[in-house]
Amino acid sequence: MTLPEGVERHGFDGETSLATRGEPVYGERTDGEWRRWDPHRSKLGAMLENGMETGLDGGETVLYLGAAAGTTVSHVADFCGPTYAVEFAPRPVRELLDAAETRGNLFPLLKDARKPERYAHVVEPVDVVVQDVATRGQARVAALNERFLDDDGRLLAAVKARSEDVTADPDDVFDAVREELSAEYELLETTRLEPYHEDHLGVVARPRRD
Repeated sequence: MTLPEGVERHGFDGETSLATRGEPVYGERTDGEWRRWDPHRSKLGAMLENGMETGLDGGETVLYLGAAAGTTVSHVADFCGPTYAVEFAPRPVRELLDAAETRGNLFPLLKDARKPERYAHVVEPVDVVVQDVATRGQARVAALNERFLDDDGRLLAAVKARSEDVTADPDDVFDAVREELSAEYELLETTRLEPYHEDHLGVVARPRRD
């Protein structure tokens, strides 16, 4: 797997890890201008560590769904172009705004990813949708936001089994999500995100366009 431009491996206290160049956000270790991208705190970081072919090259325009306090989306903004960060909860958005202060390409949006019509007037067509929303109906969220993707764009999603059904077998949940996603997307790769995140599935897909 080739890392995107702007993502490198650096040594942090004797441990080699992914890193991006930017101001620290969540207390991560640093090596000069480089900040450790902790895969235990980032589903996208875990996808990269597990060798998934995300299609990221660096410089892409990104719509990030479920930005929370900015842990992962700040890394994305470090090596990508315009990055629209959608988060529903007001409290983490305050921290997200702090992360955006030193990143002129990071645009926080206090919006609900399940209602993309409320930010469609702000978000331009994007190369990548990154999705990390811990809510029931994760495949539905991906389908609703497919409208923003260019024809050759990519969906990079982290599916949390227990957000769909805390009592169900994760494998059954993932099978159902794959089937639902397939209505709108061509699935290119799906991989469990262990050992970094239990009962999570990483998904790389592209939109079906007739």
